[in-house]
Amino acid sequence: MPLVRLDISHVRNLSSVRFEPSLQVNVIVGKNGSGKTSVLEAIHLLSFGRSFRSHKHKTYIQHENDACLVFAQLHQTQGSPIRVGLQRHRDGQIDVRIQGQRAQSVIELAERLPVQLINPDAFRLLEGSPSIRRQFIDWGAFHFDKDFIPAWRGWQKALKQRNTLLRRGKISLSLLAAFDQELIRLGEQVNQSRKAYVEKLTPHFERVLSLLTSELSVNLQFFQGWDAQKNLAMAVEAGRERDIELGYTHTGPQRADLRVKTATGDALDTLSRGQQKLVVSALKIAQGQLLIEMGRPLVFLVDDLPAELDANHRQKLCRLLESLNSQIFITSVEPDTTDFTWADTTDVRQFVMNHGELSLLSKGLQES
Repeated sequence: MPLVRLDISHVRNLSSVRFEPSLQVNVIVGKNGSGKTSVLEAIHLLSFGRSFRSHKHKTYIQHENDACLVFAQLHQTQGSPIRVGLQRHRDGQIDVRIQGQRAQSVIELAERLPVQLINPDAFRLLEGSPSIRRQFIDWGAFHFDKDFIPAWRGWQKALKQRNTLLRRGKISLSLLAAFDQELIRLGEQVNQSRKAYVEKLTPHFERVLSLLTSELSVNLQFFQGWDAQKNLAMAVEAGRERDIELGYTHTGPQRADLRVKTATGDALDTLSRGQQKLVVSALKIAQGQLLIEMGRPLVFLVDDLPAELDANHRQKLCRLLESLNSQIFITSVEPDTTDFTWADTTDVRQFVMNHGELSLLSKGLQES
């Protein structure tokens, strides 16, 4: 659901920011350190319960304040906007509210406010550890399959219990086998959800990448975390003695990965930085496109649009985003790098960020 109002309090240098964004395109321009990325960070926080800039919550809570607060009203096609809010305390506590009522978890926010981020750190999707790519897959599987999160949570719990048992040292194979039943059952569910999602995502990714550039041929390969010729029960049984030796479970869905390949090898090794950004952007846009086709509107956060992209590719990226009819927030240091000509019917609002203060520069539909 797009945001029709956003209130941010005590997030980094944003003491108090309140504004009404366009349901379509919002461009925020400001110098480095002015606070424009913090607006995107606040929206991300409201969706994920965490920042995309730091794993330490104390770093984004404004100095000398006990908590930060992000509040929004989410647009509905019919009826009044939905009121949602998240308060993160310095002691780590999270308070989530939906329509004034306390929510059980941040997941309830993520369901209502799916957010897709494209920023300079997006390269980590290619160059980072497999856990980053698993998170990418799991975000999609979460929105694609309603049974994914219960299975994932149960499998994580079973994996943790098994590893605790393995760390104790001497253990009988029969006792370990008894713990394995739930691990295997839920692990297979997680794997099937991930596999089905990547299969759905792949054709969308290929189409989006071809629209961004005709020069690249890239394919996605899902690695499930063990030999593809075996089911999880066979893999766990074959690795049981080694697990006892190592003191942890060395094979299974916790080792899954999304491998991004060109004809000559890994995309990370064979593509330039600009090409890598196009591939990552295509992955993110394709993921959003698939969600939209399921009837789930989402919000795109594009931080530092010009980075690594020339004017031609910036225009292609904006054209693709515009075609999705989603709410978009774009930040840039220089106004002339966001000079893409949006469609006449697109509602574009331009804001200027200056020392934590946000002001509206222009509002309304594009002039013909």
